[in-house]
Amino acid sequence: MAYLILANGDVYKGERIGARGDAAGELVFTTGMTGYNETLTDPSYAGQIIVQTFPLIGNCGKISPDFEGKSAARGYVVREMCDFPSNFRSEGQLDRFLSDNGIPGICGVDTRQITRTIREFGVMDAVISDDAGAFDRMAGEAALRFAVGSVTCKSIHVCRPDSEPRFRVSLVDYGVKRSIITNLTARGCEVSVFPATSGADEILSGSPDGVVLSNGPGDPSENVFQYTQIRSMMGKVPVFGICLGHQLTALAAGGSTYKLKFGHRGGNQPVRETGSGRVYITSQNHGYAVDPTGLAGIGRMSFFNANDGSCEGMAYEDMDCFTVQFHPEACGGPRDTGFLFDRFISMMENRKG
Repeated sequence: MAYLILANGDVYKGERIGARGDAAGELVFTTGMTGYNETLTDPSYAGQIIVQTFPLIGNCGKISPDFEGKSAARGYVVREMCDFPSNFRSEGQLDRFLSDNGIPGICGVDTRQITRTIREFGVMDAVISDDAGAFDRMAGEAALRFAVGSVTCKSIHVCRPDSEPRFRVSLVDYGVKRSIITNLTARGCEVSVFPATSGADEILSGSPDGVVLSNGPGDPSENVFQYTQIRSMMGKVPVFGICLGHQLTALAAGGSTYKLKFGHRGGNQPVRETGSGRVYITSQNHGYAVDPTGLAGIGRMSFFNANDGSCEGMAYEDMDCFTVQFHPEACGGPRDTGFLFDRFISMMENRKG
């Protein structure tokens, strides 16, 4: 037996899954119908307790080739956990993965009601515990400040394509998903991955053809050093920012960010391109958004969310820089916007002449 206790006082009784012990974190929901292996290993979920809205989770088991990084989630909440996975790629039960990675979880709770509560009141702190009264004791453990520092790599490393490299790219790791690097190497890029603590001079020291700013967790405004370094790089080489990289670039350009009520998490977020009017279905995982009004005359909004109108992309055309809030690598999720990697390649080609 276990309990999920919300900051608003709601208590849900269910069955324990995953690691033993208590967990405290920010409670968020994701609407993905597939891709739980990627979700649980996405560093952007650092410090959060994840609620899956899809009712049955774990039917494909643990599949390590689909992992996006080292799991940083605080806890996991599902309606029903599959104890007998059936998939030719399965390497064992998801419950065992949770246990091995120290992630406490709970199943057998009403995830539809939990999601309605988050949608009505916004994301909130929560606790998973065997003690229904644990929230007051553990509430102070839910916060995670400077989350990027907990997930970035510790040293520079290089990822090479199978063939002779066409381009050399510096990627700043704020909590990068492995599929972003895979998409770059598949297009002939040699990718040098830098810790988030790296300065602009170091990132540009090898004269890269372009810079990629990765996804990552937490409040973008906390990362003052990081967006100051981006400011120093803009206009010097082509820059492509994804998710947190999009937000940090906006701060570097003089804009601002704000926290969404319950964020966008899942593989079914519609975004509209401002120029063509075309709608793409995208994979997203973020709790903050860029306010484009402060960037007038500096950049233009290139995509917006078709549900709530929030900014989903910026183009800084005078500086060979563009950013998106969603995930063009889309693992898991739809691959509608994979062409954005090709757009970045074209920018580097044009610079090289």
